[in-house]
Amino acid sequence: MGSSPSHTVPMEHHDHGRLAEGVVRRERATWRVIALTVITMVVEIVAGRAFNSMALLADGWHMASHAAALGITAFAYGYARRHRDNERYAFGTWKVGALGGFASAVVLLVVAVLLAWESVDRMTRPSPIAFDQAILVAGLGLFVNLVSAFLLREHHHDDHDHDHAPDHNLRAAYAHVLTDALTSLLAIAALLTGKWLGWVWMDPLMGIVGGVIIARWAVGLIGDTSRILLDSDVEPRVAFEVRQAIESHDDNQVVDLHLWRVGPRGLSAIISLATHDPRPPEYYKKLVAEVFDLTHVTIEVNRCSADDCGG
Repeated sequence: MGSSPSHTVPMEHHDHGRLAEGVVRRERATWRVIALTVITMVVEIVAGRAFNSMALLADGWHMASHAAALGITAFAYGYARRHRDNERYAFGTWKVGALGGFASAVVLLVVAVLLAWESVDRMTRPSPIAFDQAILVAGLGLFVNLVSAFLLREHHHDDHDHDHAPDHNLRAAYAHVLTDALTSLLAIAALLTGKWLGWVWMDPLMGIVGGVIIARWAVGLIGDTSRILLDSDVEPRVAFEVRQAIESHDDNQVVDLHLWRVGPRGLSAIISLATHDPRPPEYYKKLVAEVFDLTHVTIEVNRCSADDCGG
């Protein structure tokens, strides 16, 4: 197979730091929720130790896991805003959130193991629990989670209705707050059954459940952020459809294809193809654009001299 001189589409200039409309408002709302979450988290952890409640302690650490996630969300917003014009970041600063998420998830996985271990120890060696005080603090945690959900709800629906694509950071923050409310309910249920029915074992059991929930969340976040950091989070379906968009016209054959993510919703591509009848690179860009809106595309077109370009 012969080849013609390579034709490439140079990378166009993009403002990688360009923030979608409303991002600053979402960042402020997220920081307000973080402040509420951190204060309540500290109260629950201290109270859990003071009142010997593993359910309350688990709820506090679960709030800590989501405070970390919310902090990553807000930090990613702020960092992207501050460095939006920094040309050192070839594809923008969006991976900052993934890097912070990976580090936080590793730490929280260790916390989950220690929490579950201590809860098992409490089941074998129960300690008296100050139920009334613990229930009061758990109720405070539930109230704060509901207020936080209300603060994020308006921006969550605004994002869904008006942006061209959803803000996954905001959607994740909203989901974290809702699951925090669920664990607060579990803690209250465990403390109430312990007080009224004498089921003291329910408290350390909820500690184990909380540890499992935190661990599952941390493992999932490690997997998600690892794929982003290693550029392996583009689905095979996307590569197949990009190939089909080019190979379904003329006798084009894609001989090399690289796809990677350059933002929460942005993809970049390097495509090398062979054909008997080379056309300008812009022609192939239009073929791909019919399937995906790629942020950066580099295309190399090789003239094929053999009967079968794929041979």
